[in-house]
Amino acid sequence: MKVAVLLSGGLDSTTALYWAHHHHEVVCALSFDYGSNHAARELACARWQAQHLGIPYHEINLRSISAHLQSALLNGAEAIPTADYAEENLKQTVVPFRNGIFLAIAAGIAESNGAEAIVIAAHNGDHALYPDCREDFMAAMASAISLGTYAKLQILRPFIANTKGEITSIGAELGVDFSHTYSCYCGRERHCGQCATCRERKESFSAAGLPDPTPYEA
Repeated sequence: MKVAVLLSGGLDSTTALYWAHHHHEVVCALSFDYGSNHAARELACARWQAQHLGIPYHEINLRSISAHLQSALLNGAEAIPTADYAEENLKQTVVPFRNGIFLAIAAGIAESNGAEAIVIAAHNGDHALYPDCREDFMAAMASAISLGTYAKLQILRPFIANTKGEITSIGAELGVDFSHTYSCYCGRERHCGQCATCRERKESFSAAGLPDPTPYEA
């Protein structure tokens, strides 16, 4: 099957790229620059991974849209909470309808490139606070995109039943170089080691029983 892959440059989406490359024909990898704190470092990893696999790479500038969205993820490293996973702390990092926006744009690009499906790395470890990561949302979006495209595009979500640790294990089996992935919401040269995504990254390598190649500040 010909597929387009949503590629942020993080651990999960990079594993999804390798999974798609192994199981399907990847016509393009799609990244979105929506002005997040970590955009430059994350997108550099996305470009590296696509080039490493010889996959056509498209980077879509959405900064004009993100200017109208409210999220700590768009407001500088100082706005990122580093306390434990309390609901209010995590809720600050939600970018409203981010996956909905990405998937809608990806559908047009995927169909234009002859794809039959879009691959997204949504998984069951995505926090309940992120409504556009849940399977009921993904199923509804898949139905809408299928109905709205001549190609009847599918949304493939191969990790929807997997934990982040399991995804890390799958990535290792597929040969992912995790040193060329980026997660930290603060966006500094070294991962801060304290924000929610850094903590989840650490935990995923620990759960997978794999060495973590990530340089952390703490």
